[in-house]
Amino acid sequence: MAVTIRDVARQAQVSVSTVSRALSAPGLVKDATRQRVLDVVAGLGYQPNRAARSLITGRTGNLGIVVPDLTNPFFPSVLRGVQTRAGEAGTSVFFCDSREDPETEAELVRTMAAQVDGVVLCASLLPDEAVAELAALTPLVLINRIVPGVSSVLMDSASGMEQVVAHLEALGHDDFVYLGGPAAAWSNTRRMQGLRGRARLLGSFEPNFGGGVAAAEQALETGATVFIAYNDLMALGVLSHLAARDVQVPRQISVTGFDDILYAAMCSPALTTVHMPTEEAGEVAVDLLAALLDGGPADQRELPTTLVVRSSTAEAHSAP
Repeated sequence: MAVTIRDVARQAQVSVSTVSRALSAPGLVKDATRQRVLDVVAGLGYQPNRAARSLITGRTGNLGIVVPDLTNPFFPSVLRGVQTRAGEAGTSVFFCDSREDPETEAELVRTMAAQVDGVVLCASLLPDEAVAELAALTPLVLINRIVPGVSSVLMDSASGMEQVVAHLEALGHDDFVYLGGPAAAWSNTRRMQGLRGRARLLGSFEPNFGGGVAAAEQALETGATVFIAYNDLMALGVLSHLAARDVQVPRQISVTGFDDILYAAMCSPALTTVHMPTEEAGEVAVDLLAALLDGGPADQRELPTTLVVRSSTAEAHSAP
């Protein structure tokens, strides 16, 4: 027979309401009483009924996360961080993929709002006004996006791009072309800020392997000795296209990516890229969401990025 909250109350010699407060609002219970309740809970193996607890606390015990593209290894890593931190708090995580569609993104958050205590929204493509409306509907934390009055976790893309350029200049390169990502993406804007006008901008491409192939075809016409891709998935497409055209990387053209996904170290040549602290960002997002649920104000955290030098970059030579 399952252990009930009444069994815990009886053995701890307290009321049922005290057990409930000890588990859901520990600040309202004396430390000694709370510890006695927790010892009994552990001894009996009691598992609180989440549905019943939500009637008392007004919370579901669930969090939501919406990402733009689960096929991009960048986002499962963020999800892992969210799930790790939520799991430490005994909270479940619902996740959805918006497929890079802003309207779908907004609808998913609205749907989740009735089922979760708050939502983490990754790399949103929605306009600021739409994000603010969603934040008024449910506690919301953004990852890699800034909207005034909304909590956010940022990974310092501008600094990462500055590190890329400094590395390339130290190798003697002075002719860079940037293969841009989605024009509406906050991270794309930040990366261009980090370039500080030191690279030619080559349009806006899909942030995936196919987008990298298309970008590489155009980039070859520029005569640049460096192709800086918006992200690693694009960079993998660039490497594939250059190999098909018998262009040697890095002897003829150096290639860099951004994100440091798993495949960046597994491709040939291994990709020079910027490491983004994705798991940590997911963990911090949950911390910010917890602060909002406790009545705290909106907050913003920025995490550092680090250049990872591999074999796709080398000293400057003449481009093909």
